[in-house]
Amino acid sequence: MSMKKNIILFLLFISVLILSGCEIGSTDSFAKPHNQNNQKKKAEPFEVASIQFNPILNEREKNITELLKITEEALTKGAKLVVAPEMSTTGYDYANREAIRPFVDTIPGKTTDAFVKLAKKYDAYIVFGMAEVENETGMYYNSAALVGPEGYIGKYRKTQMWETEMHWAAWGDLGVPVFDTKIGKIAINICMDSAYYETARLAGIKGADILAFPTNSSAQTISALPARAQQNGMYIISANRSNTENGFHMVGGSAIWSPEGKKLAEASVVMNESQDVDEPTITYATIDPQLFDNKNKEGLKNRRPELYKEIVHYVAPWDYTKNTTSHEVVAAALQYEPIIGDKEKNKEKIIKLVKEAKKQNNDLNLVVLPELSLTGPVDGKRKKEIEALAEDTQGETARFIADIAKEYRVSIVYGFIEKENKSLYNSAQLVSSSGETIGKYQKTHLNKFDKKWAEAGSTLPVFESKELGRIGVLLGEDAQYPEASGVLAVKRADIIAIPSAWHGEFGGAMEINKELSVNEYPEGSMVTWDAVAIGAQAYTVIANYIGTDRDYQGRSSLYTLDPLYGLDQPVVASEDEEEALVVKFNTLQSDAWFNQEQLILSRRTPNFVPLVEE
Repeated sequence: MSMKKNIILFLLFISVLILSGCEIGSTDSFAKPHNQNNQKKKAEPFEVASIQFNPILNEREKNITELLKITEEALTKGAKLVVAPEMSTTGYDYANREAIRPFVDTIPGKTTDAFVKLAKKYDAYIVFGMAEVENETGMYYNSAALVGPEGYIGKYRKTQMWETEMHWAAWGDLGVPVFDTKIGKIAINICMDSAYYETARLAGIKGADILAFPTNSSAQTISALPARAQQNGMYIISANRSNTENGFHMVGGSAIWSPEGKKLAEASVVMNESQDVDEPTITYATIDPQLFDNKNKEGLKNRRPELYKEIVHYVAPWDYTKNTTSHEVVAAALQYEPIIGDKEKNKEKIIKLVKEAKKQNNDLNLVVLPELSLTGPVDGKRKKEIEALAEDTQGETARFIADIAKEYRVSIVYGFIEKENKSLYNSAQLVSSSGETIGKYQKTHLNKFDKKWAEAGSTLPVFESKELGRIGVLLGEDAQYPEASGVLAVKRADIIAIPSAWHGEFGGAMEINKELSVNEYPEGSMVTWDAVAIGAQAYTVIANYIGTDRDYQGRSSLYTLDPLYGLDQPVVASEDEEEALVVKFNTLQSDAWFNQEQLILSRRTPNFVPLVEE
């Protein structure tokens, strides 16, 4: 074909495009060739660094000089984001405003200017904790700054303070900003913030990819980080200290966590003062931007803010609805392989296991059964088949459970397919030892299988039991949403029961360093369930299935309020054995350093309003 004919054909092609209204070069007009040049360049993985740095109290200039030096070392090794500890320019333990006055600085200011020079030189980002003064008001804050190649980017002021800094600092008033950078969306929390799921959640709902976490932790706050990573689908980079200051020991263990709550890297853990490590440690890991979009972050779309309004309530210091009497509870979580759709066979299994539990401890007073206790999960069934198994609240299952409760003198939490008018629900009921129904809960956070047949519930109730205190109920996937257990905490649940049908579709194994917990977590401990108990400060009993072709993973459990500092001990069943896991606890721990009362009194609820906006 001649050059002239080629030109004519090309002009005719262009004319057709113009006449048809197409814009040349528009991806809506015609497909571009599938090659590297015409596709958006994929973001490449990059290195991040956590600096386990130990500042000297009252030596700001020396601390800054040393921190700049160790930060530059991390940057020369290729780190594109470096995170340093809380109060890393001054040290932490200041008695009052007068004590810290000589060491505060504005943000931005002289301190941030020094770190900006490094960030520009190495085309990287740096987060570090420092004491901030606001010139306009003269107020001091426990803050952290973010700087990058473009200069000073932004700051965060600690939302949930610990007692020490309350003597000199004001509560953070900036919310949890998320900063859009070349390497991803970065948010910051500081230390005690992680004891409250809300602060990380505020970053999560704004789409944070990375949470920088400066801390001075003795164990509690760094132990919460795998749950915070999972709950929000974001990387977390924590930077802790590894020495002792004025009698307060910080345990190191600076770590980087994946959006799945997997530990990517960790610095040494130093559990007592005799092992103090004053020298800085740099811990590196790789972050893959392709994982910024992940199933855990996607799950945030299934939040139900209309149900969470109570989390902004501050019912303190007075709350006349709370229980003030501790109850001794002997609970059994029943774990068995369900015969799908066969109520009679499942009844036999339940009776056998209740007998076993009663034999283990005759004082048994609470039994928790798995989700959809008599039918088993109905994921593969058609809606008509499910309707045939459905009952009202006084149906066959309710009568069977009431009989068992009366015979063995136990309260029971069980699940069933509820038919209410023309709707079906994945429901649970609490029955007293006298066989009376105390309350009903309809699952509020449905999984993809539930949605094929069930309507979602519309409340998160707490039930009053004369024998046991105040009990909240969640079902299965509800546990993924910390707001749900958060509402139960505000309503002062002493116990949370979770009938479940879990086969590994959410959560994951506990990967915190075993040294961090005085009472070691058992093998098979699951992050999501532990986060419910610690986050709500309510003893949490989970009953799960084993076996079937869905491979239900057992691990029925008791999760407790504070194994980290030795108050109590989680207990976990096997992955594959039918058993009655019998546990014992007292519901209220009024003398503990941290308990539900302290949790409720210390929550900074005005900051949580974005979590309930619909």
